[in-house]
Amino acid sequence: MHIPVLQKEVLRYLDPQPNQNFIDGTIGGGGHSAAILERIAPQGKILGIDWDSEILKAAKFKNNLVLACDNFSNLAEIVKKTKFGKADGVLLDLGMSSWHLADSGRGFSFQKKEALDMRYGLENQLTAEKIVNYWSKLELERILREYGEERFAGEIAENIVAARKAKPIIDTFQLVEIIKKSVRGRQKIHPATRTFQALRIAVNDELNNLEKVLPQALQVLRRRGRLVIISFHSLEDRIVKKFLEEKKQENLLEILTRKPISPSPQEIKMNRRARSAKLRAAQKTI
Repeated sequence: MHIPVLQKEVLRYLDPQPNQNFIDGTIGGGGHSAAILERIAPQGKILGIDWDSEILKAAKFKNNLVLACDNFSNLAEIVKKTKFGKADGVLLDLGMSSWHLADSGRGFSFQKKEALDMRYGLENQLTAEKIVNYWSKLELERILREYGEERFAGEIAENIVAARKAKPIIDTFQLVEIIKKSVRGRQKIHPATRTFQALRIAVNDELNNLEKVLPQALQVLRRRGRLVIISFHSLEDRIVKKFLEEKKQENLLEILTRKPISPSPQEIKMNRRARSAKLRAAQKTI
C-alpha cells in the first residue's frame, strides 16, 4: 500500500486553499496529490508528473488532475506543453514509491531476485545491469563512493569486475552475494543498501535532474508560491539546502523550515521507509 511520507507537514507548508493550482513533480502513488485535491476543490488543479508510465496508469483518480509522463528535470517545458500556467505550490517527493520496490520487478530491492534494471523511465537506455557488467572498476568505485557513500567501494568494485569475468551479473541476488563478500564487519544497515542506492542514482541521473528542476520550480511558481521538497539521503538534502540558501541570499526565496523536518517516531513506526525523510520548504518572495 502507498503511504505518503510527511503528509501533514506537506499540507502545512504548501497550505493549499480552494481553487489554487499545484504541481506534484513526483506524483507516484498519488497520496500527496489526493490530499491536496481535497483542499483545492472545487476549481483547483494539480499537474502530476512522473517518469514512469506504469505508475501514471494508477494515478487517474480525479477530474482536476493533469498528468504528464516525463522527467521533472523538464518542468518548465511540461508546464508550457500542458498550458498549466503558474502554480501556487510545487511539491517534489524524491523518494522511491512503494510500487517500485514491491511490484515493479525492476531490481530496486535487494530482498527480491529480479533483473538488474532500476530504471524509472523505460525509454532510458542505461540499466543497472549495463553499469555492473560494462563500466570500469574506477567508474564503479566512483559511483559507489560518491552516490552510495560506501566505504568499501574499492573492494565491491574489484569483486564485481572479478565476478563478471566468470559470468555476467544479471540479477539482484548475484550482486548481493558479491557485496556481502566485499563488506567487512557488522553493519547497521543491510550491506547492499548503499550499492543499490548508488546504482539507482546513476541509472536515473537523479542528482543532476534535481539540480536542473530546482530553478525551474522557482520559475513556475507565482509570487508567494511555496516549494516543498522531501529528500531521502544527504546528497539530495545538500543540493536542496544549497539551492534554498543561495536563492534566499538573492532575495528570491524565504526559507520556511529553519531545520529540515523529519517524520515523527509514530510515522516511522507505521512506515519504516519514512525514517530517512527530510522536508524543506520555502516561499517565493517576488
